[in-house]
Amino acid sequence: MKKDEFPHIEIRRDDKVKRTDSYTESCHFLMHQHLNGAGRLFGGILMQWIDETAGFVARRHCNSHLVTACIDNLSFKEGAHLNDFIVLTGRITYVGNSSVEVRVDTFVESLEGERRRINTAYVVMIAIDKDTERPIRVPRYIPQDMRGRVEWENGRKRQELRKKRMQEGY
Repeated sequence: MKKDEFPHIEIRRDDKVKRTDSYTESCHFLMHQHLNGAGRLFGGILMQWIDETAGFVARRHCNSHLVTACIDNLSFKEGAHLNDFIVLTGRITYVGNSSVEVRVDTFVESLEGERRRINTAYVVMIAIDKDTERPIRVPRYIPQDMRGRVEWENGRKRQELRKKRMQEGY
């Protein structure tokens, strides 16, 4: 990071957050207003829930206002139907200077508590100053286990690909 890239904030080197500090779950029952014409969960509703869950995770991590920069990947694996119980889990996977990448997994949970994944998404959010709406530095992230380290490395690769796509205009 360049010295004057974020001149309006103080950078504290000890700002480090564990992955578990920002983990979030949100739950929804599928009702008629959540369904598309085929009787399945409407993708736009699920995208809203994913964005909200990612926002909860990022807010817990950053303790600041955030905006969604992009949904880097959104993979629909299965549908969900009326009266299904939907659980979204979110966790930090990668942290940049002012951005955080959040993985949101969506499950249908049975009455017995078993979960089957129906969607995975990676959402990039930017922390902003509430008054100036300029990007601000986010706390560092500490992967605590092998899964976290693998997600971190994959997040770093996704960030490089996002930068390359922006440079090349695709």
